[in-house]
Amino acid sequence: MTTMNRRPILGNQRGIALLISLMVITVLVALSLALHQKMNTAYDASVARRYQTELTQMASSGIQMAMAMLVKDKHESQDDSLQEDWANPDTIAEGMADLVPDEGSVSVVITDERSRIQVNALVSLPGHEFNPTQFKLWDRLLGFMVDQYEPLQDLDYMIMINSLKDWIDSNDDDAITGLSGAESSYYMDLDPPYECRNAPLDHLGDLARVKGFPPEFFSATDGIIQLSEYMTVYGMVAAGEGNYTFDGKININTASVPVLAAILPDDYETYAQDMADYRTEKADETYVNDLRSPTWYNEVPGLDELTLDTQLITTESDLFRITSSAVLGDAALTIEAVVRREAEGRRGKWRCKVLSWQNK
Repeated sequence: MTTMNRRPILGNQRGIALLISLMVITVLVALSLALHQKMNTAYDASVARRYQTELTQMASSGIQMAMAMLVKDKHESQDDSLQEDWANPDTIAEGMADLVPDEGSVSVVITDERSRIQVNALVSLPGHEFNPTQFKLWDRLLGFMVDQYEPLQDLDYMIMINSLKDWIDSNDDDAITGLSGAESSYYMDLDPPYECRNAPLDHLGDLARVKGFPPEFFSATDGIIQLSEYMTVYGMVAAGEGNYTFDGKININTASVPVLAAILPDDYETYAQDMADYRTEKADETYVNDLRSPTWYNEVPGLDELTLDTQLITTESDLFRITSSAVLGDAALTIEAVVRREAEGRRGKWRCKVLSWQNK
């Protein structure tokens, strides 16, 4: 009887052993798959880090090359224009050719920051009054944009100008500018509330927080070009006794057509495109017009008797924006730097000082 009861027990033990074996195999397979996935993830992360490092080095080399080109340019000429090597994409590409690995690419664009309107120059710093020259500039620029773009035709842009002046000046809690300006009492009633800055802007994103500035000015929608394309927060210069100001001077050798239109007096706006064409006119691939004189615009047909405000214009620059984009395989990285070209030391050796550096 005892013998008859042992066979089922042995059979059960064999079944349990088989089940345990299957469970162990399943666990091992799962662990193996998990380990394989983890190794793949670690490998992908390692490759991504390597690519990121190489991309950063490639894009940074583009910034360094551009700064070297700007320093070289300063030794060769005092004026700055779109006729020079730093503004020529082909010349820049040639300079980058030996710095880029065969499997990657780097493209560099240098633009003159003085081709833009200095936002902070709207106020005569130190102080809290309008800079009259800059006020006229803003009035003409916004008027030009309202006339050009139908969605903006009902815009009261004096609200923007007055509110921006209140945002920049240090006269908080006093009377607002005009009937449409805004100080902290206005912004603190918003949801969410925030204080009026009462200081120069340090980035253009602040404009979106200023009363009256519509979203259309910050994105290229409905055919409207971004206002930020014509603006800069840079341009600070010493004003003595530890103070600073923004001179607001715009380089007419590099300014865009809308900015040129804002510089020109009323009823002269249509000549902005003529000025832009004059700057880049060529014969046999050679520029034919000399832009070194700050009154070269008198050579443009129809502008022979025009006189522009010397407090507003220049043909030189010390501020540049460098955009360096690197591509390696399917990965890409862009670095944007704003630099100021300045002399240092007793010998006055030129260099480019980085004012901002941003990975995009």
